[in-house]
Amino acid sequence: TQGGIAAPQSDDAQVKQGDMVSMVLTQGDLSIQASCTVSAVVGDRVFACGHPLFSFGSVELPMARGRVLTTLSSALASTKIVNAGGTIGTITQDRLTAVMGRLGPAPRMVPMELTIATPAQQKQFRFELIENPKLTPLLVAIAAFNGLVANTAYGEGTTLRLTGGIEIAGHSRVNLENMFAPTDLFIPDGSFVAGTVQNVFTRIFSNPYEAAKIERITLRVESIPERRWASIENAWCEKSEVQPGETVSVKVLLRPYRGAPLIQEVPITIPPQAARGTILRILVSDSEQLNRMTRLFSSAPQGRLAGLEQLITLLNRERRNNRLYVTLLQPTPTLLVEDKELPNAPLSQINVLDQRRNPVGSILLRESTAGEWSVPLNQVISGLASVNIAVK
Repeated sequence: TQGGIAAPQSDDAQVKQGDMVSMVLTQGDLSIQASCTVSAVVGDRVFACGHPLFSFGSVELPMARGRVLTTLSSALASTKIVNAGGTIGTITQDRLTAVMGRLGPAPRMVPMELTIATPAQQKQFRFELIENPKLTPLLVAIAAFNGLVANTAYGEGTTLRLTGGIEIAGHSRVNLENMFAPTDLFIPDGSFVAGTVQNVFTRIFSNPYEAAKIERITLRVESIPERRWASIENAWCEKSEVQPGETVSVKVLLRPYRGAPLIQEVPITIPPQAARGTILRILVSDSEQLNRMTRLFSSAPQGRLAGLEQLITLLNRERRNNRLYVTLLQPTPTLLVEDKELPNAPLSQINVLDQRRNPVGSILLRESTAGEWSVPLNQVISGLASVNIAVK
C-alpha cells in the first residue's frame, strides 16, 4: 500500500474490522508509511495485517487511520492507494502472525529540520522520524537525500556545504560541517551529503554505551554553483635546517579543478623544546588522513571509549575537508587512550597501557604531534605530501 496523508477526522479512532490502519515511519514534509487491513479490535487493542511488517517484535510506531483512495487490481499483486489520517495510537508488536497496536497516545518521534539554500532561493523542510535502532539511521538518510534532491532548489554539478548538528539529551551537541564537490559518477551529488549524515547519526544512535535520546536534528545545505575541489600536488619548506622556537613557512602547491595551480603558504613554529639533531616530518594533508586514527576508537563496535560523551568529543574533533592541514611530527611514540592523545609517551606509560595487553583500550603510534595548523580554503582538499627538516 502507498499514498500520502489526509487531514485528521473525528472518527479516526473508531476503527473496526475491515478498516485500514497505517504504520507511520516518517511524517511531515516527507511521508513514509505502510498500511494494513484491521483483522480484529479487542478493547483498545487493534490486530492488523495477518503477517509481519519487519518482524522486529516489540516496537513503538505511530498508528494512524488509513483511508483507501482506490485499489489497483493485478493478478500478480494488487495495490491499495491509502492516505494516512490522524494518529490514533501506537503499534507495539510486529510478529509473524500479525501486527498489534493500542489505541491512545502516539510514541515520541525525532524532529528533523533541513534547510536548502541556493543563490536563487531557500527552502525549509520539517520531518518527524520514528525511534528504532534498525530503521532510524536509514530514515535520516532518506529524509536528507529526498529533501535535498527532490525539490526545485536542487541542481547537479554544484558544491554542497553541510552544516548543522544533532542534539542529544544530557550530552553535548554533535556538530556537522563538511563540503562535497560534485563528481562525474552517475549518482546524485546529494547522496554524499545523505551518506555522511547517516554515518554520523548511526555512530551516535547505535553506540554501545547507552541509548541516545535524540532531541533534534538540524541540517543546512548550501549550494555553491562551482566545483570547488583542489588536490595537494607538492609541498616544501623554505629551510631544511631549523632552530628550536623558529618560525618557518611551508609552501603547498594546490591544483584546483580545471584551474591554474596556486601556492598556499602556512607558517609553522618549531617547538622550543625540540631536541637538536632530531629529524622532524611535516605532513601536509587533507582531513581524511588525520581522521583515520580517531575513527579506530569511535567506530569500534566493542567500545574502546568510556561512554557516549567521549564518542561525541571525538566526533566533534574530526577535521573538516574544506581545510588544508599541516602537522609537525616528531619520532617519539604517541598513545591514544579513549578520547585522549598522549604524545611523547614514556616507556612507563607504554608498559602500563600496552595495547598488546589491552588491545581495545589503547593504540600506539610511532610518531607524536608537535604542532598542527590549518587553513580554511572554502573548497574540498584531497591528497598529502611530506617534508623532512632537521633541528640543528
